[in-house]
Amino acid sequence: MARIIEMLKQRIITALVLLAILLPAVFFHKVEAFAGVALVLISAATWEWARLNQSASIPAVLWGGACAVACIGAWAGGLVHASVPLLWISSGGGWVIMSAWLLRSGVASWNRVPRALRLVGGLCALWTAWLAVVQARIIGINFLFSVLFLVWAADVFAYFAGRAFGGRLFANKLAPSISPGKTWEGVIGGAVGVIVVALVWRNADVTFSMHDVSLYSRLAQVGTVFMLLALLFLTMMSVVGDLAESLFKRSAGVKDSSGLLPGHGGVLDRVDALLPVLPLAMMLGSL
Repeated sequence: MARIIEMLKQRIITALVLLAILLPAVFFHKVEAFAGVALVLISAATWEWARLNQSASIPAVLWGGACAVACIGAWAGGLVHASVPLLWISSGGGWVIMSAWLLRSGVASWNRVPRALRLVGGLCALWTAWLAVVQARIIGINFLFSVLFLVWAADVFAYFAGRAFGGRLFANKLAPSISPGKTWEGVIGGAVGVIVVALVWRNADVTFSMHDVSLYSRLAQVGTVFMLLALLFLTMMSVVGDLAESLFKRSAGVKDSSGLLPGHGGVLDRVDALLPVLPLAMMLGSL
């Protein structure tokens, strides 16, 4: 019991520290503040990624530095303000194809992928996520939070639905060899939760005449059916991101991506579901 209390205390303290850093950066009138905080987190995640793929200490730091340089280069080159639909499509498509292969082939398949390809692919995915989240902030705070809350709602509703109904509707679990705790009931609960959040958020956009509309309102402008299908797709991809990182960690034989965030594991453990969702949300939100 004492250990559980101590772990909970660590989680709360870490969460409060992160919020104390992230929220002022998000609401600061210049986007550079948020871009800088996001750059630090993504670079740390790249360092974790290199370590998960058997990089020694110094090379792992260099991979993190390479990601930081790539992010700074994108900023200096004006890419954060550019329209890059092909990047979102190729990144999102890459996530769909890679994840389908990984989840079908299992944990052992990952180590058969050349290590250099794993490292470069991870760096590209993390850099793309940084660019997507910064562009989301440039669009507006409401838009950014609507994307983040989609992933958080999917995770929270999936957890409670899985605890309440897991194993009652479907005999088979979602991916028992990768993440034994995840159930189909949880996925369905997460999708329902996301749709509820989207409907409430869209109504709030209209009620308060938000100039900076949310992702949900942008999707609804195309059509209600399109919005629902897009939300189901994004919810599934958030689950895929979580499962993919679990597979990577199982392949590396570790529980957490690092210990950078006491009580929470590593940065990758916190942003895994966002990695595929961010570029896909940018793609769908621009239609």
